[in-house]
Amino acid sequence: MILAPSTTELFAFGAERLLDLAADYAGPFFAYDLGVARERFARLRAALPERVRLAYAVKSNPGLPLLETFSAAGAWFDCASAGEVSVVLAAGGTGRRMVFAGPAKSERDLQAALFAGARVQVDGIEDVARLHTLHTGDEPLEVSVRVNPASGVSEGTAIIGAGGPSAFGVDEEEVAEFVAAARAYDRVRITGLQVFAASNELDAGRLLANHRTALRIGRELAGLLGHGLDLIDLGGGLGVRYTADEPSLDVRALGAGLGRVLSENPWFEGELLLEPGRWLSAPTGVYCARVVRTKVSRGQRFVMLEGGINHLLRPLLTGQSFPTVALRPGVGMLGGPADGTGGSLVPTTLAGPLCTSLDRVAPATCPRTCARGTSWCSGRPAPTRSPRR
Repeated sequence: MILAPSTTELFAFGAERLLDLAADYAGPFFAYDLGVARERFARLRAALPERVRLAYAVKSNPGLPLLETFSAAGAWFDCASAGEVSVVLAAGGTGRRMVFAGPAKSERDLQAALFAGARVQVDGIEDVARLHTLHTGDEPLEVSVRVNPASGVSEGTAIIGAGGPSAFGVDEEEVAEFVAAARAYDRVRITGLQVFAASNELDAGRLLANHRTALRIGRELAGLLGHGLDLIDLGGGLGVRYTADEPSLDVRALGAGLGRVLSENPWFEGELLLEPGRWLSAPTGVYCARVVRTKVSRGQRFVMLEGGINHLLRPLLTGQSFPTVALRPGVGMLGGPADGTGGSLVPTTLAGPLCTSLDRVAPATCPRTCARGTSWCSGRPAPTRSPRR
């Protein structure tokens, strides 16, 4: 649905500022408010227990100004490629505050993580074997193992895919076999766990159910290893709303619940880690593109934008449209045909400039009409492409 601009979590800028941006800059463009980024991080940090660390998921938006903002605020970073490691270091991040994960780590990736001093999260015995060879330190390399839980997970849209077959991690039922095999590699020591089982979850209770599953798996893993864990990475999954009628995630309830989870597990004396991505990055900016032309085809209106999935791929990948606003200088919210005569509303598809029917930024659900020269802005601007490996 095309919405009126506001300064809520749906849009980083109000109507007046959006109009100024559209007038000052040739599109398409991304625009960010780093003050919003600082406020989001501070709000989440204040809601969490002291033993919970925050690692920004670089894949959600690897823009250097955002990384510099979060680094200055004391964030850890979750990286998934050698390129992400490089950009985090350039932003002032350190390996001590970096975790490195991914189901298909190249040798270059592992070398970059080791060079930076990042905490590697292994997905199988192959990672352990390669790290055993690559590690040159005097002491065993401390790593975490990612486990794909067998149950107790929730995910509204299958993005992570935990609970079933998965490319990520060691299946929970095979952890004992993995631990036994890892003992052959004495230059690597497993001291942590990662369990990431949800994506864009808006219900703090459902997230906490997943986190209790992670602590249960952690206790079983510690028993198999014969020693405690210093880090349990709970992954991301902190959701943001995409429509005005969706609730916002209650981060204070999440923080209070994590405090209870820690008190329920006195065996665990280490730190918890959360990896928020879009919760921190999505509300900080907008993607703006001008309308080039419109047409009606067999009862459906198409609004052709100067940018599309070449800049904003995620709506196509997930089938979830971003909140959108249509602006026209001197008018603001655009609610009728260009001639101003009013008329009936028709289903409208926002399409991009590429020569493929896949180039759809929003499907035919927006009951508004747009005119040539209109600026269109999305309130969920995070690019889907991270720095190359």
